[in-house]
Amino acid sequence: MHPVLRLLRVQNLAVSFVGTLVGGLVAAGQGVAISASLGTLLLLAATSTACVTAGGNVLNDVLDLEVDRTNHPDRPIVTGEVSVERARGLVVALFVAGLFVALPVVAAAPLVGAILGAAVLALLGYEFLLKARGFVGNLVVGFLTGMVFLYGGAAAGDAGLLVPLAGMAFLATLSREVIKDMEDVAGDVGRTTLPMTYGLPFAGRVATASALAGIVLSAVPFAWFVSVTSGVGIIYLGLVGAADVGFGVSVRYLPGRLHYEQTMSKVAMTVALCAFLAVAFR
Repeated sequence: MHPVLRLLRVQNLAVSFVGTLVGGLVAAGQGVAISASLGTLLLLAATSTACVTAGGNVLNDVLDLEVDRTNHPDRPIVTGEVSVERARGLVVALFVAGLFVALPVVAAAPLVGAILGAAVLALLGYEFLLKARGFVGNLVVGFLTGMVFLYGGAAAGDAGLLVPLAGMAFLATLSREVIKDMEDVAGDVGRTTLPMTYGLPFAGRVATASALAGIVLSAVPFAWFVSVTSGVGIIYLGLVGAADVGFGVSVRYLPGRLHYEQTMSKVAMTVALCAFLAVAFR
């Protein structure tokens, strides 16, 4: 993969892009049979999300250069494949592009502007201040993940419907972020992460509690806007059940098998995204 694409972390961008689209489709509740105008707004919103996410990813690598020499020695800035100056230029360009692309969406749905502003502020606050504070930083990353779905929902005119799905995304991400801190504990210099401050067993309990809370929350759509006896309800139940099993496995062996546990959490989040998409066809 080209070094710039690795720097942007294109896999994560795909999740942000698709997550925004899924949020909008769930809010619309018409599957993919939406109007051309709404489809255009959702594509613009998704592109905006991807640009801002990419900018945050590059900024993260710029600021974490020394830490990454230990934890992620293969990243493009560490290897010299992308210079720090070029990376800084990419950060500015990506944030500007994300805000510019969002302008038509904000004009049609003003709440999108508020959500985007809050997300950008949270992202910058995380990178420049909160990341070093461990668990607070984990909470911000979870918040940003949940906001992706609210952003898409707002673009379609109903962010409120996405609250339980955003909550699940927040809790699942929080669990995975704590696991990542557990995996990176040897190279985390100058950060007060949960495992560094309270030890791996305590951090493992926090990650487990967050994952279990997300599993409980996955039942909320049945009480709100999905009928368990409908075709969509049955599909959602099957997919979210599989995701819940994955989340359970992702914390099963903590504080051991950390890379495996983090990978399982990522797989479970992908399955959960498919479950969310199923709700759009209700």
